[in-house]
Amino acid sequence: MCGTMGNPSPWAVVVLVMMLAGLLAPCVAHEQPNFIVILADDVGWGDLGANWAETKETPHLDELAAEGTRFVDFHSAASTCSPSRASLLTGRLGARNGVTHNFAVTSVGGLPLNETTLAEVLQEAGYSTGAIGKWHLGHHGRHHPSFRGFDYYLGIPYSHDMGCTDTPGYNLPPCPPCPSHGTTASRVVRKDCYAEIALPLFENVTIVQQPVNLSSLAARYAEEAARFIRQASDSGRPFFLYLALAHMHVPLGVPPPPPASGRGIYGAALREMDALVGRIKQVADGHGKGSTLLWFAGDNGPWAQKCELAGRLGPFLGAWQRQRGGSSAKQTTWEGGHRVPALAYWPGRIPAKRTSQALLSTLDIFPTLVALAGAALPPDRRFDGLDVSPVLFGWSDVGHKVLLHPNSGAAGKDGGIEALRLAQYKAFYTTGGAMACDGSIGPAEHHQPPLIFNLDHDMQEQQPLDVASREYQAVLPAISRAYAQALEDITTDNVSVADYSKDPAATPCCNVQHVACRCRAPGSHAAVPAHHAERRATWLCL
Repeated sequence: MCGTMGNPSPWAVVVLVMMLAGLLAPCVAHEQPNFIVILADDVGWGDLGANWAETKETPHLDELAAEGTRFVDFHSAASTCSPSRASLLTGRLGARNGVTHNFAVTSVGGLPLNETTLAEVLQEAGYSTGAIGKWHLGHHGRHHPSFRGFDYYLGIPYSHDMGCTDTPGYNLPPCPPCPSHGTTASRVVRKDCYAEIALPLFENVTIVQQPVNLSSLAARYAEEAARFIRQASDSGRPFFLYLALAHMHVPLGVPPPPPASGRGIYGAALREMDALVGRIKQVADGHGKGSTLLWFAGDNGPWAQKCELAGRLGPFLGAWQRQRGGSSAKQTTWEGGHRVPALAYWPGRIPAKRTSQALLSTLDIFPTLVALAGAALPPDRRFDGLDVSPVLFGWSDVGHKVLLHPNSGAAGKDGGIEALRLAQYKAFYTTGGAMACDGSIGPAEHHQPPLIFNLDHDMQEQQPLDVASREYQAVLPAISRAYAQALEDITTDNVSVADYSKDPAATPCCNVQHVACRCRAPGSHAAVPAHHAERRATWLCL
């Protein structure tokens, strides 16, 4: 909060008063904190042992919760990959930033270039910036992370089920490995398997491995994250590391044989993720404990149709929907789709052993880190996120009064706002449309007047309030006003439009002459700038 520009916020005044009273040390302009944001993929609220006692596979995350603050009413900004990540990095919903559904392997566009990312703001403020892991915000041309504010990038351009590998891991139904040399890609495979294009691993703008070795990917991410932290710390500059894990998205890359006890494949993958987070915390603490804010959260809820390879919802079952068929998790606006585990750790700054009930979102990461870095928000646009540093520091437990939940691939128009939260009340104007483990898809239903649940009394979302009840009639006007005001605010904002056009030429491929794009440099993994198609033929095929 030190060094913020413009008129001081009420919390800045509080900080100043506390400083004058000797309760806080004065802010030192050059002491900008480091930031590590770890985003887990398809993780359930109940996959964190600190949230759900039945979960035993997360000792490091549970330690993080004990040494920091756990947020139990924390939400992803959308219930699927690209929109969730775009909102985290811009502080704006997809209805504003233009990213309303997932980008494809052949996508030409990505997060609109007129949108400013968190990395760009922090880079301008003097930070070393790194992104490791899944991007899924456009890989073609200047949509690549190397042109979106990140000094360093290592990762995959989209979800790791969007390309074949030689180590396909565990999925339901399973996908085959990439075709090998001398075979063709015309094998009979199910339609949602990517049989012809291998999954690439990028380092900056160069493909360094295609196909990716999923069995060693977590270890490589951990190694590169540790290296980035060490180098940034040695440079004397503050750093921002965005670590977007492949866990817990399918395919799960646990090597055979599968575990014989516990939660099987999923539990083993969860333990691997937990150990990775533990290592990152250890490395960060080893380079100046107390100088780094580590924020862990999920990008959306579990992918229910993957059955035993999907995570735990905890108590957020979306029972009303499940009774009618279909999923109430990923892609939906039920709590299981967007309420995610979240932890914040900053020794000496963020209280330990604290549980916050504040209504927060991944949208808040952008404005909060910008404020803590002493930077300014980009002008000429509105933000859905809040600076929640007072909540982080334990001075307040007040978050959003209203939180919007966009359609994310289930019923309704992608990115449309047809569910919202007002205090303890949750209103649905549209439900249904996502597949459950049993293959059922709940019918798309539009509700006017909306379904309203009181989450304080019904966190399972089992029984909506009776329309004729006094409680429903009392809260409906406030919900209707909040909904109308939110839609008007978006309509009158500076809204971006993403390019969702596709072109096979945009597919990342290091050797177009070989089946599945297999290639490698002499004596090493593949190392071909993805946009240098004319050079690809000089690299060796496997």
